[in-house]
Amino acid sequence: MEYLIVGIAATVVAALTLFSGFGLGTLLMPVFALFFPIEVAIAATALVHAANNALKLPLFARSADWRVVSNFGIPAIVAAFGGAYLLTAMSGMTPLVEYDLMGRHAAITPIKLTIAILILIFSMFDLLPRFKRMSFNRNLLPIGGILSGFFGGLSGHQGALRSAFLIKSGLSAQAFVGTVAIIGFMVDAVRIAIYGKSFAAAGILKGGFADGWWLVVTGILCAFAGTLISRRFVKKITLGFVQAVTGTLLILVALLLGTGLV
Repeated sequence: MEYLIVGIAATVVAALTLFSGFGLGTLLMPVFALFFPIEVAIAATALVHAANNALKLPLFARSADWRVVSNFGIPAIVAAFGGAYLLTAMSGMTPLVEYDLMGRHAAITPIKLTIAILILIFSMFDLLPRFKRMSFNRNLLPIGGILSGFFGGLSGHQGALRSAFLIKSGLSAQAFVGTVAIIGFMVDAVRIAIYGKSFAAAGILKGGFADGWWLVVTGILCAFAGTLISRRFVKKITLGFVQAVTGTLLILVALLLGTGLV
């Protein structure tokens, strides 16, 4: 059953979020959180996210704007180190609140509460008109890279800020997807390396996660399928519906995490 849940979620979310440039990691992470501790779920999602971006590279990288990749991506990589290290420092902290609800034990930990707040904030980029229209001058790309990279390393929330900074960069739909894929993959590579080193040293990757690698593989393969299916519509899709669905799902995820139910 867990493979079916992860597979369906990865396929649908990857197809949905190809057009928005963000949301795959945020929406898939709670699914992994059903089976892994939250910090490990973030790391598992990062693997799927990186693999999915790697798939996009041969499909869209030729259309990428390499000046934008340089101005935005390099600061993002540097900042991702800080965010990833902060996540590893927060893992293992004792719960702030614990309670039972309808036979289910819930625990609100510092890391869950932090991620929930971040998800709520970034869901506004999809739902509120002011945030949906938010964009920044192209000369602020390095600042955008720092912010996006840091939050990407911390929780995987690199996409919303990245889109806000890149949306007015004059990129075509295909150039936007290609540029985002390259930057996202670079940040993912950094955070996976930090997560892996820190979690392995702390023994977090032992036990249940060692038996869950096939869940990650399932997520990767199904995300590939979703990306390949949705690629056929990249020139036709509009972002309004995608943003509404993604934003609503993000709020639901935030509420489940913030109350400790996931």
